[in-house]
Amino acid sequence: MHDGLHILVIEDNPALRAGMATLLEARGHRVAFAADGRSGLQMALDEPPDVLVLDLTLPGMDGLRVCSHLREQADRHIPILMLTARDTLGDKLIGFQAGADDYLVKPFAGEELLARCLALAHRHGRRDGHVLRIGSLGIDRRSGAVCRGGQTIELPQTAYRLLVLLAEAWPRTVTRSELIRRLWGDEAPPSDPLRSHLYLLRQALDKPFDRPMLKTVHDVGFKLEADA
Repeated sequence: MHDGLHILVIEDNPALRAGMATLLEARGHRVAFAADGRSGLQMALDEPPDVLVLDLTLPGMDGLRVCSHLREQADRHIPILMLTARDTLGDKLIGFQAGADDYLVKPFAGEELLARCLALAHRHGRRDGHVLRIGSLGIDRRSGAVCRGGQTIELPQTAYRLLVLLAEAWPRTVTRSELIRRLWGDEAPPSDPLRSHLYLLRQALDKPFDRPMLKTVHDVGFKLEADA
């Protein structure tokens, strides 16, 4: 992105804010900062950034509440990279449930922060607000509603997140390892963690219809194909 990103950082640690400012501005990005959750939420709503870097532990309103309120109130999908010192699977899942798009555990390397911001901006930058559309499939990331061909599709939480990951990556193929990392981080369940969720997704997304959208790319991973 030739003119850089507009990145909003909500972080109460002054030293960490200064370090991020130096790193991001040196790469040509425009950075705004808030030191507490309430003012950061208002800034995100007033001028939606390309990426929001959101600390989990904040004064006034914590990052989970900021994330939830933003998903309810914003008129577009703002990519959220959540920062936290908590690195358990349970903490990560709580962050994703609140609406985070990605998760970075402190301490982190500046280059990884930069890479994740760029990846989030690229992944979400060419979409229609909250709604992902592929053929007759529509996914409203604010409400969590999924429909195909005018029919509502009900999905369990992990199958829904799996569908969103594939839709955001469309039309590319997403590898098994990437899906596992994005869904469970470094603490994936043993054996084949994707199998049951892929089965549930196929049952809901494809079985009622003539043309399947979820495709297996052998020895690589999975992708969505438009049905119209």
